[in-house]
Amino acid sequence: MLQNLFKSYIGSFGGLRREIWLLAFITFINRAGTMVIPFLSLYLTKSRGFSLEEVGWILSFFGLGSVAGSWIGGKLVDSIGHYKTMARSLLISGFLFVLLQFPVSFWGICGGIFIVMLFADAFRPAVFVAVNAYCKPENRTRSITLIRLAINLGFSAGPAVGGLIIAGAGYNGLFWVDGITCALAGILLLKLLHPKKAVENKKEVLLAPQTVLKDKVYLVFIAAMILFGFVFLQYFSTMPLYYAEEYFLTEFQIGLLLGLNGLLIFLLEMPLVKFLETKVKSNLFHILTGTLLVGFSFLLINFTGWVGILVVGMIFLTIGEMVAFPFSNSFALKRAEKGKQGSYMALYSIAFSIGHIFGHNTGMQLIGKFGYEVTWNVMIIISLISCAMLGWVFLLLKKETPEPMVNYRNT
Repeated sequence: MLQNLFKSYIGSFGGLRREIWLLAFITFINRAGTMVIPFLSLYLTKSRGFSLEEVGWILSFFGLGSVAGSWIGGKLVDSIGHYKTMARSLLISGFLFVLLQFPVSFWGICGGIFIVMLFADAFRPAVFVAVNAYCKPENRTRSITLIRLAINLGFSAGPAVGGLIIAGAGYNGLFWVDGITCALAGILLLKLLHPKKAVENKKEVLLAPQTVLKDKVYLVFIAAMILFGFVFLQYFSTMPLYYAEEYFLTEFQIGLLLGLNGLLIFLLEMPLVKFLETKVKSNLFHILTGTLLVGFSFLLINFTGWVGILVVGMIFLTIGEMVAFPFSNSFALKRAEKGKQGSYMALYSIAFSIGHIFGHNTGMQLIGKFGYEVTWNVMIIISLISCAMLGWVFLLLKKETPEPMVNYRNT
């Protein structure tokens, strides 16, 4: 039986093009290399001596840089293409990561982290458009899932290696390794991946691509994703505090709980996505299901004080994440074919950057004023509002009429 399960797991990766695997490998190196990010708060407080309030503002500049970088990255994709945008983002951000160790003043670090993220997150919309360019349409969602797997593995490996680097060479060594690995990812991109390897079955090109800000369906979808990200990100900022303060879990136990998320994604996401693709359901149905599961995890935690419910909640959160993220990404890519793909995917990336800017801080403020139970109830309500907006997207799609054929030409 184990052999059959293993064959089924390996089979879920079948049919993906070599270029998608190369893109995943490059993404893994890039994300594993950005190991300074998980240690940023510790670096700023312990090495630079900033207060928690000052660190909060610096992290806000981190989020603002991410939003600006995603938007500019989308514009660059539409003007110079995904390949050049990814290469320049990786190479320039590698150089900037090395320089980030030198500012010492509050405003110097604010400006430095903003500029680093401005260039680093230009990579995000470009990599999504690259997936669409290199994959076959029937493999789009699984190709996205493979990229997500590479990102998760990179974020898992990065902090572990980063801790060893800090112990051996200090925080300065961390910045050097970050910079070198980003530059290495850029060099591998130039050497191994080529834009001429894009799939040849894309036969239609828009003569007058739609502007993303005029696409009402997509804007409502993005609003729903902002709310979803707002709720989802609580598990990685306010929820660890809840584990420690309400259940008195140690840092090691909290780490195991958060690690369960990454382990389940590694083991189950690709087979789950492959299974769901065989079902006659729309992407929106899967996104809505995932959003409901994330909201339900907060309901479970409020339902009982049993410590085991934390594990159950994490499982529901992870299943919701595994369902919602790949299919929302796939929906965005499909919708992007109506217009300028870079701008569409930039807006998708920005949706979660906004969650980083406002979600963590709002969750902290709610806990400080009303406590955890009320805060989790608020998150449940926000999840339901997100689901209602996804239902609205479904209704808007039903009203849409086919675009006139004169807008297209064959290539």
